[in-house]
Amino acid sequence: MTAGPAGTAGPAVPGTGWPGDPATVETPVARDSRQVRELASGALSLADVDARVSVCRACPRLVEWREDVATTKRAAFASEAYWGRPIAGWGAPVPTVLIVGLAPAAHGGNRTGRVFTGDRSGDWLFRSLHRVGLATSPTSVAADDGQRLIGARLVAAVRCAPPGNQPTPGERDTCAPWLDAELAFVLPSVRVVVALGGFAWNAVWAALGRAGLPAPRPRPSFGHAAEVVLSRGSVPAADAPPDLVVLGCYHPSQQNTFTGKLTEPMLDAVLARAATFTLT
Repeated sequence: MTAGPAGTAGPAVPGTGWPGDPATVETPVARDSRQVRELASGALSLADVDARVSVCRACPRLVEWREDVATTKRAAFASEAYWGRPIAGWGAPVPTVLIVGLAPAAHGGNRTGRVFTGDRSGDWLFRSLHRVGLATSPTSVAADDGQRLIGARLVAAVRCAPPGNQPTPGERDTCAPWLDAELAFVLPSVRVVVALGGFAWNAVWAALGRAGLPAPRPRPSFGHAAEVVLSRGSVPAADAPPDLVVLGCYHPSQQNTFTGKLTEPMLDAVLARAATFTLT
């Protein structure tokens, strides 16, 4: 089943024309945690990471869930094709700002093929990104909608939509090498990392530690607008600034936005702080 005409059921097949599909029929597929580690560490470019991420099948529960959702769909999207595969990071190829969230939504990124789009959380996020100058449009509804990020890249800690938005610890750990591989290519240019929610906060600190950056001990506690400055060491990567800033932000989930735990001014304040690093 391909991503072809509207109404098609099932996940998009690589090489069949889904907008922005980074993979082809020749992209190697990871089918267990060992293969994830091998393929992630062996990626030769950021585009290579994106392609390999997008066809991963290492977590059976997540594969079954994302593909079932892509087949059964939600009634409101019954006429649409669903992506139904893992979601690669996207945005500026040499970002200053890296925004990390938990995972794609079942009828958001899992439908559109682009992380944090197509649902109410994404609506909140992109309106804010646009207001602070990190996105060209206040909306993002599809992979080919013309949206562009300015100096920023979006990525999920877990690349597949999990049941109940709750990946297991094993699924989190299996997916971690993809984030590590992505960081290897973008970290030299990144000046600030924004973690959307506590899950992403912990994933970011773990990944930065694996990348060799000296994380504070104990690990900083998550909180909205939390800000931690992390030294890259006396000899940073070529042309990289000596410090990296990590910002915490409540996730723009409906649970947070409907209850007022997260307001638009609160979200704007954190992302505006991140945006200041694109100007210096």
